[in-house]
Amino acid sequence: MVKILIVDDSAFMRNALSSMLSSDPEIQIIGTARDGLEAIEKVQSLNPDVVTMDVEMPRMDGITALKHIMEKFPVPVIMVSSLTSEGAKITLDALDIGAVDFIPKNLSELSINIVKIKEILIDKIKHIAKKGIVKRRVIPAIHRAIEVPKSMPVRTTGERRVGLVSIGTSTGGPKALQDIMPKIPKDFPVPIVIAQHMPANFTGPFAERLNQLSQITVKEALEGETLKPGFAYIAPGGGHMRVKRPRGLETVVSISEGKEEYIYRPSVDALMLSVAEYFPGRALGVILTGMGNDGLKGLIALKKTGGRIFAQDEESCVVYGMPKAVVDAGIADKVLSLEEIAGEIINSV
Repeated sequence: MVKILIVDDSAFMRNALSSMLSSDPEIQIIGTARDGLEAIEKVQSLNPDVVTMDVEMPRMDGITALKHIMEKFPVPVIMVSSLTSEGAKITLDALDIGAVDFIPKNLSELSINIVKIKEILIDKIKHIAKKGIVKRRVIPAIHRAIEVPKSMPVRTTGERRVGLVSIGTSTGGPKALQDIMPKIPKDFPVPIVIAQHMPANFTGPFAERLNQLSQITVKEALEGETLKPGFAYIAPGGGHMRVKRPRGLETVVSISEGKEEYIYRPSVDALMLSVAEYFPGRALGVILTGMGNDGLKGLIALKKTGGRIFAQDEESCVVYGMPKAVVDAGIADKVLSLEEIAGEIINSV
């Protein structure tokens, strides 16, 4: 039985979440709280498996409460936030502090098919409860220094094994990408394209945050822009990103509105299928933490062209779903801890 504590100053939200989650026989709502102070008390007394945490509350806000909880009584926390640009920045702060994921205040705004919201939320709660808090491995300082090279080895074009790096991720992805991207050197010789399941107003602020932390330039992708070495392109939320190469021209980004068969937006499958088509045998696909199997279809296609595939290992994933699907399919060339991924990407180009 998964024990849930719901923290929200809105009685409507407390009731809505309680009703939705308790409809599953394996989930028990063991308590509710109306503000951060009450949340801290109930986390200590009730020992929940997962906490849903509102951001704006009287007496003590959700961010302050999250800091106390992560310091004294670490437990998986899912933030409940507004899908505004300001809400995105606060939510990203919460993920930095230790929250494992977020859901929107207005559940109908989730960037997935509305019919699937309840099913996916319940499944996500169960996965997060089962995994608990993911502890980072401590790497000695000497190894950290080696992991971040100042410059790339010089190779001629013909010697390059990979012409594009494509990354797909979902739950736990923001923290994983904040571990990986700052380690990529500024003269990285190929473009990087990234599909992270995120709402429309979140991908811009997230790209800005990654850019501030990274040596390469990280940006939200724009329709029609040319892919350049030393740049990483985040798929805009709410739609799908693909790569295309008009005959005789350079590779460009193509953005669609997302009115397609894919449940998640941006879809990892949509991105990886396009990479397989335009970079046969010359692409590296990396699948990180996330629920479900988005990316599997695209990575199978990538593998068939002779591309290489890295999957994050179970121990370092927040949710071992998307990488597990790839590993179980037998198409992963390497299964790596989060701490190893950046180095392996660097060695592949």
